[in-house]
Amino acid sequence: MTSLEQIRGLADVPVDFEVELDRKVLSVREVLDLAPGSVIRMTRSAGENIDIRVGGALIGFGEIVILEENMGVRITDFHQE
Repeated sequence: MTSLEQIRGLADVPVDFEVELDRKVLSVREVLDLAPGSVIRMTRSAGENIDIRVGGALIGFGEIVILEENMGVRITDFHQE
């Protein structure tokens, strides 16, 4: 029996899927100045590599992509053990 067959009963259990696009340090003044519609410029851009995590555990890597007006992640490496 393969590992996929062993966990088939868990297939519909939701898990937290995380991709971190960037981190930014702001001063308290900058945070207080934020309002709806404010834009925080980040340093990452399309084509850059990012980590993909499920439940906090690193499971693979991806690449930031732009899809029409949305941002997405293309999986480039996926760890299956």
